[in-house]
Amino acid sequence: MGGTKIEAVVMAPDGAITARQRVATPQDYESEIRTLKQLVESLESQLPERAFVGVCHPGSFSPATGLMRNANSTWLNGKSLKSDLEAALARTIKFANDADCFAVSEAKDGAGAGFSTVFGVIIGTGTGGGIVKDGHLHTGPSAIAGEWGHIPLPWPSVEELSIPPCWCGLQGCLETWLSGTGLSADHHRMTGQSLKGEDIVAHALAGDEQARASLTRHADRMARGLAVVLNILDPDCVVLGGGLSNIPNLSAAIEARLPRYVFSDTIKTVIRRAQHGDSSGVRGAAWLWTLEGPSPQ
Repeated sequence: MGGTKIEAVVMAPDGAITARQRVATPQDYESEIRTLKQLVESLESQLPERAFVGVCHPGSFSPATGLMRNANSTWLNGKSLKSDLEAALARTIKFANDADCFAVSEAKDGAGAGFSTVFGVIIGTGTGGGIVKDGHLHTGPSAIAGEWGHIPLPWPSVEELSIPPCWCGLQGCLETWLSGTGLSADHHRMTGQSLKGEDIVAHALAGDEQARASLTRHADRMARGLAVVLNILDPDCVVLGGGLSNIPNLSAAIEARLPRYVFSDTIKTVIRRAQHGDSSGVRGAAWLWTLEGPSPQ
């Protein structure tokens, strides 16, 4: 369940994708429930048997109320997504945050396979993170583990002290700097040009020095944000996903800057680009059924 699109796939037990559909994300709750139901039923009609369903969603479920919260698709917040979708599809469904699903996918059979602790990073419409330790997804008692996008930008420069507001109600969150909209906003502040993230990358590749400077600032902010993660979690591998993970040489640019910020004389954490691209989240939703074993439907 993305902010602009919803992707549904059929995944075989070996991880192979055998069918796929993508549609635009409706911008209201009732329409999104109907769209999710239609996608599942459409794909399931092609199968010889009833499917297990996993859902990769923005935000998280409140342990106190069971309602959705913290989703940048704000029409989901305060809604009973789990019970409403399970009622619509008449079955038990497994749910996890989009960054958690991404981390599960890449740790299972992607760029983080074989590492003990994997921190999965999504930098796209938003900025999220997920933690997989020894094959187990760690969400924490408050279901917020990995939410590095809503800590403030560390070690801000003088120019960064004019802190942009975040949709969450606070100011200066990493998401406001590192997401696609954050990159665009920073480029506009510095140049007056209104460009999308992918256009900034294209301009940089064409030799535009202002666009290159914007990507350099973005890489340094990524390094500062991830330095906090490394200081706390010390993961074996960080996997980068989301649209901005396609910035050329981003992993190397981050690794080159980490020693300035990480509280260690040596850094063994490797930074890798996702192996499964923008389909990693939906694959992780399917893999959720393997973490604890299938449950009766």
